[in-house]
Amino acid sequence: MEEWPKSFLEIAEAVASEVEQFFQGVAEVVDAVADEVENAFGAEFDQYLQEMLEPISEIYSELEQIAGEPDYYFVYPEEPTAQKNPACIGCCNYHGQVYEGNLLVCGMHPYGWDTEQCPDWESFDTDASKSHKTF
Repeated sequence: MEEWPKSFLEIAEAVASEVEQFFQGVAEVVDAVADEVENAFGAEFDQYLQEMLEPISEIYSELEQIAGEPDYYFVYPEEPTAQKNPACIGCCNYHGQVYEGNLLVCGMHPYGWDTEQCPDWESFDTDASKSHKTF
């Protein structure tokens, strides 16, 4: 009676081995078919994409030439007033440059200070190292 568990185990191992061989064979067939499909249609698909993208690339190139380089460098100064950035009046840290419509007030407070007394306010010194205000 001890023979049947041993036989069952041998049969299960044989079945597992056969299933593994089956799936390895299926994987080889799938790989071969995929290679054949790629060889048959890959070059044609690449050529089709190139033919489709070439006119788009030409149009983009023409638009780029027409539009030219955008004016990213349009910068102008804006002085602090009693109505806008009053805490910055006379401060050596005030930058006051407008970049594409956005005012950069200073490095510590890019959007400015809400009250009339900024904790980082400094007056202009005669020392050349501190006078970095550029307009």
